[in-house]
Amino acid sequence: MDLDPTRVLVMKLIQERGTDLKNASIAIGRNAAYLHQYITRGIPKVLPEDARESLAALLGVPDAQLRPPPDPDARMPAALEPTDAPPARRRTRATLDGFAAIPELDVRASAGPGALNDGLEDAQSTWQFSETMIRHEFRAKPDDLRVITIDGDSMEPLLSSGDRILLDTSQRVPVPPGIFVIWDGMGVVAKRVEHIPNSEPATIVIKSVNPDYQTYERGAEEVNIIGRVIWLSRRL
Repeated sequence: MDLDPTRVLVMKLIQERGTDLKNASIAIGRNAAYLHQYITRGIPKVLPEDARESLAALLGVPDAQLRPPPDPDARMPAALEPTDAPPARRRTRATLDGFAAIPELDVRASAGPGALNDGLEDAQSTWQFSETMIRHEFRAKPDDLRVITIDGDSMEPLLSSGDRILLDTSQRVPVPPGIFVIWDGMGVVAKRVEHIPNSEPATIVIKSVNPDYQTYERGAEEVNIIGRVIWLSRRL
């Protein structure tokens, strides 16, 4: 891919500081392939705020210098990508005092075969969560949370088709292992994801709960982890 000015700058600064993409990725709390994937594959398209701030501190530049201009082209549903837009711009419904409005995205995480979802950039509704619950139970920030719907049976009985799940998009490293929503190159899927310790290159195992589905491995640079599943809602 053609490198935009921000990616060129990141490469230049990393080289000037005598390090490399792997060690810089680890230094900012990401998996070893994170910056390689960002530079060479455009994933993520825009560095999330926490990664950008950590990388800027590591490279000795203001974090605003690593913020690229908006790009309308996306390799996955844009609403799932980290964004630095202020909350007021992204929230479309009124918020109750003491609550935060979390967007529910019109995109289904396939818990079976991956399904490509296009043009699903806007929240179809919002969920009101107590700020106390978000802070103490989820240990998350409202702007990092998204609600999406499971579609498929590969995570049965843990996750069923139609379940709503809550993603923490700030958690994008499978350490410890857990249930994540990922972009696997073909679609958005919910799976159990685990990093293989000491693998070189970095490798992750992607598992289903339903034994009818196969476990498979992918290089860390091939998979974009969108967020960790931290909560679900199910009709009984």
